[in-house]
Amino acid sequence: MNTMRASVMTGVRTLQIEDRPVPTPGPHEVLVEVAAVGVCGSDVHYYREGRIGDFVVEDPMILGHELSGRIAAVGERVDPNRVGQRVAVEPQHPCRRCKQCTAGHYNLCPYMEFYATPPIDGAFCRYVTIDAEFAHPVPNSMSDEAAALLEPLSVAVTTMRKAKVAPGTSILIAGAGPIGVMCAQAARAFGAARIVVSDPLQSRRESALRFGATEVVDPFNEDVAALDPQVDAFVDASGAAPAVVSGIKAVGPAGHVVLVGMGSGDFALPIGYIQNMEIILTGVFRYTDTWPAAIHLVSSGAVDLDAMVTGRYDLEHVGEALDSDTDPASLKSIVVPK
Repeated sequence: MNTMRASVMTGVRTLQIEDRPVPTPGPHEVLVEVAAVGVCGSDVHYYREGRIGDFVVEDPMILGHELSGRIAAVGERVDPNRVGQRVAVEPQHPCRRCKQCTAGHYNLCPYMEFYATPPIDGAFCRYVTIDAEFAHPVPNSMSDEAAALLEPLSVAVTTMRKAKVAPGTSILIAGAGPIGVMCAQAARAFGAARIVVSDPLQSRRESALRFGATEVVDPFNEDVAALDPQVDAFVDASGAAPAVVSGIKAVGPAGHVVLVGMGSGDFALPIGYIQNMEIILTGVFRYTDTWPAAIHLVSSGAVDLDAMVTGRYDLEHVGEALDSDTDPASLKSIVVPK
């Protein structure tokens, strides 16, 4: 087979099915036949707005970067016995030579080529290539859909590491969308004793309780900043400025704040509180070395990704998949590129 079908974004809110050449794996790469692709908020941003910050879609591009599949072919430097192996794809290609890469922060590589980030194509198609070590083998007990969702779970794993979540700690999570719920599951798996999730929608608060939250808060009717007792860590998965400010104030002395949600570019923070409480504040930009941990969390039953899947779509209905987040009951939509 020399060509494959792909869902291509040709403009804002414009998709079309095209025949594209099947990519050829480089010497250290594998060719993956895609089995399942999760829909991410970044895909939705590109689809609806044509950009995320400085990343602008200027040419036709294939969206999708949360994926799993089966190795169909390998490059000349890759073990041929890997053909047929089920894998979850870590969708990035760092340069491996810059200061950030050699320091172990390959997610911050300035030369990064990341799936579905302009101008790199993503995975709403039949085949993709990736560096062999970024095609992570998954056990047969794991579904294709769960294997695809190891990518957003990796964001949650990185977040828990940065938030210093450990057995017995407490955490507040703002936003009960897909990443917020992933973070609630990860917090439980990391041993957090108290997991508070804030969201204005009752249906999403109820969803958070099903996936690990020990208590929920309606930020429109309760003062999140007055949370008592204060928490050890706060994670923002909403991108909403009021949620960030109130969440920071809910953190106790020497606590950790991790910003994950995409939202306003700039807004005022409670600097005096951050200084006086010695709050440690950081962000999350993708991940490094998280797939082994994520695979373990799912394989052991500590995290349930299959239960988060609320919709399935084929290539002809990618637009519907991208708009599925308008339904408050939707958590994760999956595209199956048959």
